[in-house]
Amino acid sequence: MEISATPTHCPYCALQCGMNLTPAPDGTVEVSERADFPVNRGALCGKGRTAPAVLSSRVRLTSPLVRSEGTLVPATWDEALDRVAEGLRRTRTEHGPDAVGVFGGGGLTNEKAYTLGKFARVVLATSQIDYNGRFCMSSAAAAGTKAFGLDRGLPFPLEDIPKTGCVILVGSNLAETMPPALRFFNELKENGGTLIVVDPRRTKTAEQADLHLAPRPGTDLALALGLLHLVVAEGRVDEAYVQERTAGWEDARAAAMAHWPEYVERITGVSVPQLREAVQLFCEPENAMVLTARGPEQQSKGTDTVGAWINLCLATGRAGRPLSGYGCLTGQGNGQGGREHGQKADQLPGYRKLDDPAARRHVAEVWGVDPDSLPGPGRSAYELLDALGTDIRSLLLMGSNPVVSAPRAAHIEERIKSLDFLAVCDVVLSETAALADVVLPVTQWAEETGTTTNLEGRVLLRRRAITAPDGVRSDLEVMHELARRLGVEKGFPTDPEEVFEELRRACAGGPADYSGITYRRLAEENGVFWPCPAGPEDGEDTSAAQKVSADAHPHPGTPRLFLDRFATPDGRARFVPVSHRASAEEPDDEYPVLLTTGRVVAQYQSGAQTRRVDELNAAAPGPFVELHPRLAARLGAAEGDPLAVVSRRGRAVAPARITTSIRPDTVFMPFHWPGEGRANTLTNPALDPTSRMPEFKTCAVRLETVQS
Repeated sequence: MEISATPTHCPYCALQCGMNLTPAPDGTVEVSERADFPVNRGALCGKGRTAPAVLSSRVRLTSPLVRSEGTLVPATWDEALDRVAEGLRRTRTEHGPDAVGVFGGGGLTNEKAYTLGKFARVVLATSQIDYNGRFCMSSAAAAGTKAFGLDRGLPFPLEDIPKTGCVILVGSNLAETMPPALRFFNELKENGGTLIVVDPRRTKTAEQADLHLAPRPGTDLALALGLLHLVVAEGRVDEAYVQERTAGWEDARAAAMAHWPEYVERITGVSVPQLREAVQLFCEPENAMVLTARGPEQQSKGTDTVGAWINLCLATGRAGRPLSGYGCLTGQGNGQGGREHGQKADQLPGYRKLDDPAARRHVAEVWGVDPDSLPGPGRSAYELLDALGTDIRSLLLMGSNPVVSAPRAAHIEERIKSLDFLAVCDVVLSETAALADVVLPVTQWAEETGTTTNLEGRVLLRRRAITAPDGVRSDLEVMHELARRLGVEKGFPTDPEEVFEELRRACAGGPADYSGITYRRLAEENGVFWPCPAGPEDGEDTSAAQKVSADAHPHPGTPRLFLDRFATPDGRARFVPVSHRASAEEPDDEYPVLLTTGRVVAQYQSGAQTRRVDELNAAAPGPFVELHPRLAARLGAAEGDPLAVVSRRGRAVAPARITTSIRPDTVFMPFHWPGEGRANTLTNPALDPTSRMPEFKTCAVRLETVQS
């Protein structure tokens, strides 16, 4: 009997590439092309092609583990769940509900993210919940909300990119982080458009650019302001657009005019002729876009930096128009949906604000609880992790590996070790899971059905293709069983579609409205863009507690936002005046070099899963320190020599990789590995005052040679 392929989506980045999965007779799973999905049209990177390798029982967890005499040993599910419930209950009884923390992940499905937020607030009654997506695009989200009244990574589909005239790509090496997306930019150039890449390194993406601007790390804000200064000075402002569709221009203009080209050149290292060329390339075509990624966002001034790039779009009339606009390239697989539905410290489902009385009433009605019982906003991700072992005594963690991924990681590792109790739900025994008191093995992408929301705001259906191994349960089952053990018998279903139906009601009428989306529609339409409100039938009771209808008069979804008005009270976009300021930590005599961090093509995030795939490890076996030949010569370092990179927070050692593709004043380390080469041992947890994003992208270091 022939086994049919199951259409689904990749578990890794926010492209959520379409793929087909087919179980093979030998027990493995085969990946094949799925050309019908428009984001990747069948193309997959190496991570996507090898994703089924992590399904193997050889590399993943298949039994609960509990700590006994200092060692993790196999246990039954009842024993493990009882210990988790008791650990959380004991902390709550002895120290209060806010002594219990919850930490989620941007890879969880919408159903799991929604349930985790509900579990924290209804079962545990704690305000202390956040997730690793805070480290991804929170600065872009904050800036987008200030300017447009709404945050959705891309306000247009990827398919619009080849049709525009110019794209400025800021701080993204998508040729390595999301390779199938590169074709949209290649098509842009084939169509006569131009690509400007802003990155301190000449990456594989920068090599494709018509113009590469290589600013000093931490100076993207000054660069954007310098470009806006030139737009004004050269008479390129779209005055009619500014008057008709925006507010706040005069203050933003005044701030930009303080950043004249020669001043910006001194700050950034980008020459005045290059600044002028960038403005010409961006302003001459009818349409243009600015896309940002982690480079400008992971800074202690990330919100202002993204705001400056948005101001450039608004001043030139490049937002809220077809084939133009500002967008953010989301990183994690469900980084968009993961923050929309309740994992974030200050938000309820549907992007509702936790401190909004109307939002609390709406969601509380769906949940069947008193609005006054819902806790208020809690700590952001790094602040939550930093409070472990002191204010927060127990932690439930799902889908994250902060021992590798958090800034100042050695400190965070110590904070985790100081907890009274730690429970981790994961697919593999990550570095963080290895420190837990209880580890619960959970299902992964190919073994469960659920929805994700990709970087375009396209809600997608991941379908179960295979059965999970014996001994593995879903995160929804875990939360159902823990809720029951903690005295909440109802409200935590294990069926993902049932959870999604509740999510639809909870987010109905909110900024991120999914109420018009159903599993049936997702299957038939290859995804639906939010906002997609339900169309109520005549006479239907549309109160929050009632089932909403998406089928009577279906809304088509919203592929392109802001074409008629922005999501602000008066429909106008807001300029936000910003000015350049230094990074939290600048080089000095003791730490004279800048460190920036990022990813490589063959590994993903903390590497917890990709480091278990032989093919990917062969391509990227370990950390390295990328540095310019002039810097290497001053150190007396040769290719492959071990180098110590030292910051005020710690020391990491990795082999030298010498290349002219990086600035002489900067070194680069990928952050996928634990141990001696852990890049995040070095990074600075200085936080953006608005987004609470840590400053991963720049800190001061010194380099030392190491005797091998």
